[in-house]
Amino acid sequence: MSTNLEEARHMMMCCASCGIGENDDIKLKTCTACKSVRYCGVKCQKEHRPQHKKECKKRAAELRDELLFKQPESSHHGDCPICCIPLSLDPQESTLMPCCCKVICNGCEYANAMREFEGKFEHKCLFCRHPSPKSDKESDLNLMRRLDVNDPFVLCRMGLSRLNDGNYKSAFEYLSKAAELGDAGAHYNLSIMYREGEGVEKDGKKELRHLEEAAINGHPFARNNLGVIEERKGGIDRAVKHWMIGAKLGENQSVVALKGCFAAGFISKDVFAEALRAYQAAIDATKSPQREKGAAALQKTRQYLSNSRK
Repeated sequence: MSTNLEEARHMMMCCASCGIGENDDIKLKTCTACKSVRYCGVKCQKEHRPQHKKECKKRAAELRDELLFKQPESSHHGDCPICCIPLSLDPQESTLMPCCCKVICNGCEYANAMREFEGKFEHKCLFCRHPSPKSDKESDLNLMRRLDVNDPFVLCRMGLSRLNDGNYKSAFEYLSKAAELGDAGAHYNLSIMYREGEGVEKDGKKELRHLEEAAINGHPFARNNLGVIEERKGGIDRAVKHWMIGAKLGENQSVVALKGCFAAGFISKDVFAEALRAYQAAIDATKSPQREKGAAALQKTRQYLSNSRK
């Protein structure tokens, strides 16, 4: 073990091809793929490539898996910026602020609405404190301002809007730009476009790449899809890893998939029980008394509107 460590240290201190050490005049550059060797220049890197290629690919795959199977701290939705409690995966349990395009949980929005109603205050955004837009034109103007500064969330929303309208070319452009800026939702929707061939040629490799990027950034539905792909390829162990991560993010379909694995004997009772506990903990983490009040008020409003239409 110590010999291997010494060899690894030597490889990082000297050029892997010619063996020259780093000094004031020579700066070694690390191999961007495996990050396990360094070179003094492009010439040495090309000369060493034939004997390093196999080990490089193996180590690069190991590093990719370490990143891919690392449990994200939260889903791609993150926390409500007001109460700092994780946002629910259900989009109906949160509200998009039309002024700053921040997503606020319904509990905080309800509490703010009650405070303004009781105090007879003007309605303002909880996050940026700007008054609510008074027209659709003003809302659209705010949206364009966020697009001008390349807000990845707004770029993704615009891409989805174009996708729903059937404008695949424009949708692909917006989603690609959002994905370049690291938006998990954009990566996920691009994976669907490549899977279904919507505006682009069907491409399984690109679908997989975007799913992986989305999953790494905490997208639970992308994580479930990766599990399905691994299961179809016969990689049940990798599929279970994906579904366990999805369950810990509160994603229901991952739990359903693990239930099937338990029934088929692929995982033990203890592993399935761990997944159920983690799933419930993720769901409970998104709850609060304030959010329950907001949900009850929203339900009453919907019921009133439904009855008024009859």
